[in-house]
Amino acid sequence: MRKASQILLGGALIYTGISHLTTSRLEFQAQVPSWVPLSADFVVLASGVVEILLGLSLASLRYRKEVGIATALFFIAIFPGNISQYLNSIDAFGLDSDRARAIRLLFQPLLVLWALWSTGAWRALRGK
Repeated sequence: MRKASQILLGGALIYTGISHLTTSRLEFQAQVPSWVPLSADFVVLASGVVEILLGLSLASLRYRKEVGIATALFFIAIFPGNISQYLNSIDAFGLDSDRARAIRLLFQPLLVLWALWSTGAWRALRGK
């Protein structure tokens, strides 16, 4: 079940990464906080490439713990964009109310846990 969950997460990241580079590029740019010292387009393109690479790594089932930790850290790193979307009432991806944006914030920690659990990284980190 863990491996299937890991592959599913990998597929989701590949899909999302591709959408960063193509169909949803402008919506992702709207989520980049204004305090980030890089162009929003660069951040979206770079994060899309990282998502694709993480997704491929998750799908390959190699270096599971390391990839799980890297994926969890990535989800933590992009969390400020979700917070910015909420605080600035940015409508994107169908999140057109403060309630919808707040609910989305609750799911980000679940993605972190999913990455850690599905790869066995959670168990490895607890054992240390």
